[in-house]
Amino acid sequence: MRKLSILGVTGSIGTQTLDVIRKSNGELGLIGITANTSVEKVIEIIEEFKPLYVAMMDLKSAYEIKNYCKKQNKAIEVLEGIEGLNKIASLDEIDIVLTSVVGMIGLGPTMKAIKAKKDIALANKETLVVAGEIVMKAAKENNIKILPVDSEHSAIFQALRGNDINTLRKVILTASGGPFRGKIIDELKEIKVEDALKHPKWNMGRKISIDSATLMNKGLEVIEAHWLFNCDYDNIQVVVHPQSIIHSMVEYTDGSIIAQLGAQDMKLPIQYALNYEKRGNLIADTIDFYEISKLTFEKPDSDTFKALNLSFKAGKIGGLMPTILNGANEAAVELFLDKKIKFLEISDIIEKCMELFKAEVKNELTLENIIDLDKRVKEYVVETSVL
Repeated sequence: MRKLSILGVTGSIGTQTLDVIRKSNGELGLIGITANTSVEKVIEIIEEFKPLYVAMMDLKSAYEIKNYCKKQNKAIEVLEGIEGLNKIASLDEIDIVLTSVVGMIGLGPTMKAIKAKKDIALANKETLVVAGEIVMKAAKENNIKILPVDSEHSAIFQALRGNDINTLRKVILTASGGPFRGKIIDELKEIKVEDALKHPKWNMGRKISIDSATLMNKGLEVIEAHWLFNCDYDNIQVVVHPQSIIHSMVEYTDGSIIAQLGAQDMKLPIQYALNYEKRGNLIADTIDFYEISKLTFEKPDSDTFKALNLSFKAGKIGGLMPTILNGANEAAVELFLDKKIKFLEISDIIEKCMELFKAEVKNELTLENIIDLDKRVKEYVVETSVL
């Protein structure tokens, strides 16, 4: 049995990971879980999976879980806050950590897990976006694997398997185009939150759904791909593929292109990461090529959806610039979800912050500087953007 912890067990990726465990025929065991405030969901998970450790970020929720475990005579260690998150990520009993918490909060626990020599099934984009250089260096020093869970990076990872990385010419990231594909700027001025959350292909959390609508999600994936596959930004191409059947492709030096295809189901890349280096059982629908009929491809409209170009720019500048990009985006998306700014303002705010804080880029790339700058960028966005 391969034993794991899930950071962010009640989110979209976390709940789908539970389904992967259910269907693993006992090959995967759940030892530790973390959540924020979802007490009822965590209790259901405790009853079904019987983890040994639970951490709740919210102190009141942790108290409720402790009381429940005490009344039910359950020998579960209940932890709280960031310290609890860090412990769940680095337990002696586990082999691998699936990090699916949203935002910068995932960076610290991921580093703790790496230093504890635990393999990482990575579903937290921000970790590599803001600290890719630090994370990949630490992974190499501790001889652990960073196994991508994003469907796009999992596809690239699979397409590269068995081939010499030095023969890689180009990474081709596919994008669905989001809910507003084909729309012009004038059509986006009065976009409502409810419309932005309606992704045409994938069932995702609120934050990532907005990122998909702005194409920021694809921009963050570009920066991730740079670090995961040691690929120059000029050799990373984004292609809109509305059917979302091809999850991404790689082109080799001889011009050959290998693509990974599959159903629109996140359980596939989750299972691949947790079972690596072998494949698991059939866990999602298979593709019927007679029904698909055609696959189409388009160039992304990065003038209308400028978050994509801003991501390429931040990645090429490097240093702390991706921290500025990511921090501004996280804060702006939250403001949009709270209906305090308009949809198009998200990218405007990111661009403004990249210019305003650009002098910070020359500072040393350390975890302390990343965390500090992230905090200051978010505070600026909130203080200057609330109507």
